[in-house]
Amino acid sequence: MGTKPLTQTTGRRKAAIARARLRPGTGKVTVNGRAFEVYFPSEVQRAEAIEALRVVEAESSYDVDADIVGGGVAGQAGALRMAIARSVVELDPEKRGVLRKAGLLTRDPRRKESKKYGLKKARKAPQYTKR
Repeated sequence: MGTKPLTQTTGRRKAAIARARLRPGTGKVTVNGRAFEVYFPSEVQRAEAIEALRVVEAESSYDVDADIVGGGVAGQAGALRMAIARSVVELDPEKRGVLRKAGLLTRDPRRKESKKYGLKKARKAPQYTKR
């Protein structure tokens, strides 16, 4: 990679961990070495991932290079969204209030509930048989 990144931040969501590096640029987003459109084929997930840049109206002023591991597609989009939001705050602390208000700096604490013994899943019980 050519230019040195301005910031490198981490975002997490469910089981996904995203590391985002922001560089001054034209709004090109690369995830795990692949184009943004290829990695997130769904328009909804693409929109979610770069929501932070849209909120501060900086979609075309930064290039994002991200590495994402773990989780599923939705969790990865959420993790990238948080990593980008944190990067924006690092670059411009004045934007913190705007991003906080949009709820982009809050780590979503929801996790998968653990399975209980005697049950099939966390809460699903085996079928009851009378005889």
